Amino acid sequence: MKVLLIEDDVKLLQNIKTGLKQHGFRVDTAKDGEEGLYLAQNNKYDILIVDWMLPKLSGLEMIKILRKEGIRTPILILTAKSDVEDKVEGLKIADDYLTKPFDFAELIARLKALYRRSQNIEDNVLKIADLELNPETKEVKVGGKYIDLTAKQFELLKYLMVNKNKIVTPEMIANNLWEMDDEINSNVINVYLSHIRKKIDKGREKPLIKTIRGMGFKISDE
Repeated sequence: MKVLLIEDDVKLLQNIKTGLKQHGFRVDTAKDGEEGLYLAQNNKYDILIVDWMLPKLSGLEMIKILRKEGIRTPILILTAKSDVEDKVEGLKIADDYLTKPFDFAELIARLKALYRRSQNIEDNVLKIADLELNPETKEVKVGGKYIDLTAKQFELLKYLMVNKNKIVTPEMIANNLWEMDDEINSNVINVYLSHIRKKIDKGREKPLIKTIRGMGFKISDE
C-alpha cells in the first residue's frame, strides 16, 4: 500500500513514516499543504494522511481542491482538533478522522480498513482461478497449497490481482509499489514477475500472468 503523509511536525512525520514502513507501507512525505497538493495531483497513492493545520495551505483546503479535481483517493485526517464540530466538518470531505495523540495500532487498522473499502475487497481475500491472496494475513495459496513470497513479490502480486483483467504498465507498477526516490526500471519489475510466475504458474497450460507486448502485464484466467 502506498501512502502520502502530509505533516508539518518533522519529528512526528518521521515517527509515523518509520512506523508505517515497519508495517510494510510505502511512504512519500510532504511538510506543507502546497507540496502535499502537488504530490497528490501528480502521483498515484492508495491513501492520503493529511494533517489539518498545515502551513501554506491547510489540510482541509488541500482536500477540497483534490475533490473538486475529481481525485477520489481515500483520505484520513490526522489532527489535534477533537471537537465534535471539527470531526463533522472534516468527515464531510474526508473518509476518516483520527485525533492526536493516537495509538499507532489504531492508525494501521484504519488505513487497512480504508484500503479494503476503496478496493472493494470482499472477505479480505482476492481470488482468481485457484490462486488466493489474503491482504491481512499475507498468505498466498495456489490450489489450496501455501506458497512463500517475499514482501515485494506479495505486493506486486496483490497489485495485479486488485487490477485483474486490466493491463498495468511498468510505470503504474513503479509508481504504486515503490517510493518516489527509488530508481526502478522495467528490468527490475521483470525479475520480480519472473520469480512470481515460477511460483504461481508452474505447470499451468495457460499462465495467469500475461505479458502484453509493448504495453505491460495482466493477470487473468481467460
